[in-house]
Amino acid sequence: MPAVSVRDIRLDLFRGLALWFIFLDHIPTNIVSWLTVRNYGFSDATEIFVFISGYTAVIAYGRMLDKEGWPRTAARIYRRVWQLYVAHILLFVAFTAQIAWVSIARDAPALIEEMELLGLGQNPYRAILEAALLKFRPVNLDVLPLYIVLLAAFPWVLPVLVRWPWAVIAVSVILYVVTCRYNWSLPAYPDEKVWYFNPMAWQVVFHVGAACAVFGPGLSRLDRYRTPLTILAVAFVLFAALIALSWQYNPLERLIPTWVVRVIYPIDKTNIDVLRFLHFLAIAWLVRIAVPMDAPALKWPIWQPLRRCGEASLLIFCIGTFLALSGQVIVGHYEDSILSQILVSIVGIGIMCLAAYIAAWFKGGGTRMPPRLPVLAGASR
Repeated sequence: MPAVSVRDIRLDLFRGLALWFIFLDHIPTNIVSWLTVRNYGFSDATEIFVFISGYTAVIAYGRMLDKEGWPRTAARIYRRVWQLYVAHILLFVAFTAQIAWVSIARDAPALIEEMELLGLGQNPYRAILEAALLKFRPVNLDVLPLYIVLLAAFPWVLPVLVRWPWAVIAVSVILYVVTCRYNWSLPAYPDEKVWYFNPMAWQVVFHVGAACAVFGPGLSRLDRYRTPLTILAVAFVLFAALIALSWQYNPLERLIPTWVVRVIYPIDKTNIDVLRFLHFLAIAWLVRIAVPMDAPALKWPIWQPLRRCGEASLLIFCIGTFLALSGQVIVGHYEDSILSQILVSIVGIGIMCLAAYIAAWFKGGGTRMPPRLPVLAGASR
């Protein structure tokens, strides 16, 4: 497995960027979210996070499978699953308490309905049980349950993946197609709901990312088709940008032919519409071409906060989710003023970076003080 012997620092960098994007996108009416990919195409930061999660899962456990065998590898994976599950439950409790406190303090009961927590008040015992089963959760708490399910199935996929990655991709695509065709889904609570991120569909992003880690340098075979693939990727990204911007600007919407509208809509996120997946793959290809693994710019100090956030992804995701609601409340208090949106975004990213540096310091044994945050103000760029 040649890919797992070298740490690709792009993984931490772009996973950190995805976590920043998720935080910014979770603050409604946030003008700073125009810096994220969501407004310029079909996909968003979720695809980045899930793809890199699959890629890093192979890096973390592939060599262990070869050296220590399947039982120990599976045990390590399930220990990580348990950590993710505990983190989700703690985040659920903290997030729910935050929503309840804001709702009571500001006399805003509509917030509970907006965050989809009515089930907790209507039937608390059933809601607690369903939350423990990952079927009940407020808005913005859907990514971790998806990751938990995907990683829980990974011990059974990994031995096949490292030997026959194309077979795993084929089965994954078939499951994705069948799921979309027959609208398979996992039930959620209340009873009429389903999982916002359907694991049976989103697994294709995770497993394609994992397969790319197995292929490693073998992906360079695609370079013989670099020119046509790059042209296609650029064309598709521009087409997606036109469609996405037309959702915000009516003059652009009138430029879209009716037959195109009939073909592409609806662009489903729950079952990751194929246009979303293709858009992500196009971006991933262009990033691979523009930012090679050995690019000197990757080691510039200005990128270190992103890398630190990517290294502590679970912690930063939880903090970012909590901060996003705080930012929503603060921005709402100041009547969605642009200044409040910008300040909340900068302060939130600053807190995430500080937490990431502290986590790195503890991971290093806490023997020395964490390095000065380089260009914390640069987080707003």
